[in-house]
Amino acid sequence: MTRVELLRAVLRQAKQNGFVFRTWYEARIGLPWVSLPAAVEIIAEQRRYYALLFSHEFAEAFWKSGVKMTYLVPPTSFITQTRNGRIITVERKPYTRRTNRPDNWRYHLREMAAHEEPLRYIRRFVVVAEDLVATVASSTTDGLYSEDVPTRQR
Repeated sequence: MTRVELLRAVLRQAKQNGFVFRTWYEARIGLPWVSLPAAVEIIAEQRRYYALLFSHEFAEAFWKSGVKMTYLVPPTSFITQTRNGRIITVERKPYTRRTNRPDNWRYHLREMAAHEEPLRYIRRFVVVAEDLVATVASSTTDGLYSEDVPTRQR
């Protein structure tokens, strides 16, 4: 997925929650509005998408308050000390998290600011058609939809 495609998907999701991109673009970017594709191209080429991603108006719309949101927390590892003084490395597997806190957009802004690439962080929250195809393909390779799965006889 290219940067422009990702920005379009992110804007589509924010628009569903009430974000008006044209108003934001004219006020924050200061360039005349030509069209949606042209505006997305400009913010992608000039790397002005950081202004969009860290905008409070955008964040509030993208991570809408009170809406149950499901996302994937990536695998992590860290070093800690046990009670008896041993140093161990803890490996955490990826897991799915759900949230519906009223101010979850503030949490995600902090996390996105700490992340090395904000677009990769926000990508976890956007479900696009290619993700669904990849999920079905991995399910097929796992044997969930293959023809050799026995069917129940009546």
